[in-house]
Amino acid sequence: MEPFWAVIVGVLFAAAVYMLLRRHLAKLAIGLILLSNAANLLILSAPGLVRGRPDFVPEGAQVLGPGHADPLPQALILTAIVIGFGVLAFFLALMRRVFLEVSDLDVEMLKE
Repeated sequence: MEPFWAVIVGVLFAAAVYMLLRRHLAKLAIGLILLSNAANLLILSAPGLVRGRPDFVPEGAQVLGPGHADPLPQALILTAIVIGFGVLAFFLALMRRVFLEVSDLDVEMLKE
């Protein structure tokens, strides 16, 4: 199952880089979204995926036992989602301002 996630993350990163290299600001926004989602999936799948096991420390134990899900990547992903949403909202506000000033979202028009 983990090679499947590796392929999915690779495809998302490739699509994100492709969209980030386009000359249109809307496609750049889509690339940012794909990049954020690919990074989140990479963080989630890096420690290994465990299904059906709770991600808490049992009573009386000091650490998680083998075969339990690690809660740290899940907490990191929640933080990354919030940061990614903030960056995207800021970019969309800038994109709106550019459209109001230039009346076009093509990057080549910004050079003039």
